[in-house]
Amino acid sequence: MTFSEDLARRGLIKDKTFSDLTWLDEPKIFYLGVDASADSLTIGNLAAFLLARRLLDANWKAVLLVGGATSLIGDPKITEERELKPREEILKNVEAIKKQVAQLFAGEHFTPADNYEWFKDVKYLDFLREIGKSFSMTELMQREFVTERMGEGGSGISYAEFSYSLIQGYDYWQLFKNHGTVLQIGGSDQWGNMLSGVALVRKKEGKEVHALSMPLVVNKETGTKFGKSEGGAIWLDPQKTTPTQFYQFWINIDDADVENYLKVFTLLPKEQIEQVILEHKNDPGTRKAQNLLAEEVTKLVHGQDQSGSATGVTKYLTGQASIGDASDEDLAEIRKEIPHTTAGDVGSIIDALVQTELIPSNSMARTVLNNKGIYVNGQNVTRDSFEPKDFQNGRLILRRGKAYKDSALIEIE
Repeated sequence: MTFSEDLARRGLIKDKTFSDLTWLDEPKIFYLGVDASADSLTIGNLAAFLLARRLLDANWKAVLLVGGATSLIGDPKITEERELKPREEILKNVEAIKKQVAQLFAGEHFTPADNYEWFKDVKYLDFLREIGKSFSMTELMQREFVTERMGEGGSGISYAEFSYSLIQGYDYWQLFKNHGTVLQIGGSDQWGNMLSGVALVRKKEGKEVHALSMPLVVNKETGTKFGKSEGGAIWLDPQKTTPTQFYQFWINIDDADVENYLKVFTLLPKEQIEQVILEHKNDPGTRKAQNLLAEEVTKLVHGQDQSGSATGVTKYLTGQASIGDASDEDLAEIRKEIPHTTAGDVGSIIDALVQTELIPSNSMARTVLNNKGIYVNGQNVTRDSFEPKDFQNGRLILRRGKAYKDSALIEIE
């Protein structure tokens, strides 16, 4: 299977400026850029960075850009204007993102870049003459974020955000001149901005360069995408989303999404993905596909050691191992990851739910309990109190609902 065929099979190609996919099979130089609107990447960013990793593995050369300049403006959203963040915050975010990119690509050769380096000396009138004169308003007004914001009921758009596409186009021109970059990759929401770079290089240099976008990763049930602006973002920074929380996110992926996520978020070969999906379909209850997905993505982002630790904690939360068998080291990790409290061997389940903040009030706890929404060591219960047999070596796992993240450790007093 060729490299381009593998990308197509994984569903990683949405829009492209070249007609023949085999153009990708001859390694060249590409770039991927990311803005620093927060101090950490999310799993939404991870999808594009793994596309970059695939290109590297196919012997392409990479320029990975963190937008110190573009972050000061903000990539336009479809719905509303971004709030400008202080320069000091952007500088801090840029440094944090650079470290994450270096960690994600540890052991890989790439060229780091920051567009602030070439924008800091650009004069406004020179930019208008050199770049602004190269774009027609007709062309820019057709961009999706402009048509949505300027259309009926739209929120409008500032000149700063309207100009963002020109700034990103300038990036491509600079990278083409200084690094020989001939391909930009990114999510499909970046397509308009990517086209600006393709057009600018053609106009300024008379050369053909290309762009490739991948589909945005969405939850099939909710239709929402992964990203910082969505509620409950999953961060790559272990201080914002711990490795165990990160691991459990993937463990809880819906059956409808798991095959697609294995293709997008892992570097596993086609045959292994097909085999685990077949096993999963034959016995969905074992969640083999989700377990493999969680292990692989956690290992990619946090390393083998953290993946092993996250796996260890999760096996107790999911009932794969008895909490009574947990070592002192395991218990210390579990206490870091989930709420914990103490109770008597016939203590109140209601009190434990409220004390660990699994449920905010006694009345709500009782309602959830009566509606069969509470589990002790994976077993559904409707009684008000613990029983001595619930405690395994002096401890148990209390859970609200079916999501393992909503668990607490209860230790006997």
